[in-house]
Amino acid sequence: MNGKRPYFSNNWEKYFQAPDDMFIPHTYVELMTWKVAHWELPSSVACVIRTTNVKTKKVKEFTYQKSGAARNKIEELMLTPDIEFTVVDHEAIHHLSSEHEKI
Repeated sequence: MNGKRPYFSNNWEKYFQAPDDMFIPHTYVELMTWKVAHWELPSSVACVIRTTNVKTKKVKEFTYQKSGAARNKIEELMLTPDIEFTVVDHEAIHHLSSEHEKI
């Protein structure tokens, strides 16, 4: 192998050329309820952590199969300056920051 991932073709042209009436329109409220209020993680994933560097705005995402490893990462992130992060598991979504917000 050359280390390069194989190309998997998709059918974007079919969707691009399809008429608008083939798609069901959704309201903003429907979309937010479906995608935010009813998120789903695969059963093999215990937790997803997305970090944002406040200064550079770089985003990184970490996926964990074991909650203990995720807990260790959260403890590490709490000690890292200029980082805010979101933790998603099967029960809740939490947004955390390593620094207290200044009023």
